[in-house]
Amino acid sequence: MPVPSRLPSYIVDHRTRLRARFTEGGAAAMPDYELLELVLFRAIPRQDVKPLARRLLDTFGDFNRVITATPARLQMVKGAGPTVVLELKLVEAAAQRMMRARVIQKPLLSSWDALLDYCHTTMAHRETEQFRVLFLDRKNVLIADEEQGKGTVDHVPVYPREVVKRALELNASALILVHNHPSGDPTPSEADLSMTRQVQDACAALGLTLHDHLIIGKSRELSFRAQGYL
Repeated sequence: MPVPSRLPSYIVDHRTRLRARFTEGGAAAMPDYELLELVLFRAIPRQDVKPLARRLLDTFGDFNRVITATPARLQMVKGAGPTVVLELKLVEAAAQRMMRARVIQKPLLSSWDALLDYCHTTMAHRETEQFRVLFLDRKNVLIADEEQGKGTVDHVPVYPREVVKRALELNASALILVHNHPSGDPTPSEADLSMTRQVQDACAALGLTLHDHLIIGKSRELSFRAQGYL
């Protein structure tokens, strides 16, 4: 998109430099605030976006948390109107779509790193807990990835009967449970352990396999299978 001529020359020059730096070196060559500015250029073509980029980062902490913040939280930041929110949510959707493409209809147990990348992209920076179930066929190919519940900052209601019922509806043979800890610490709570045992028992009664339960933290994850909980 051309930069409008009414912009002051120093803003035009700044935008030109940022675009050139991105073209030559990619995102790795840019700090979070500059990458965020590039995203905001499209949403706000006739203003200096640096102050808004700084406010967003001051509010949420880093680029990932800005992109994954809820629309309601984003619009609480001065200058982040509907057009800005739309642009940020488009970036988030594109990132999630790309990561999802790496795992959907793929054998998950042999694509474990791609699965972890997908889970971190979709869940690591959420401000509330989300519980997802990955449904696999007999060859451990991912056939469905569904959100089963949303909760608060430290709790999400999970109903084991509903989980296995949905598995039967999809003709799934195995499951992987995934949820995030907004605190950043993926250590399981007693409620996490209890719920997992209930799902495992329900799966066993119906001939389903529970491969794992992943808890996604800010920078790392915990596998129930690897830690000996399953």
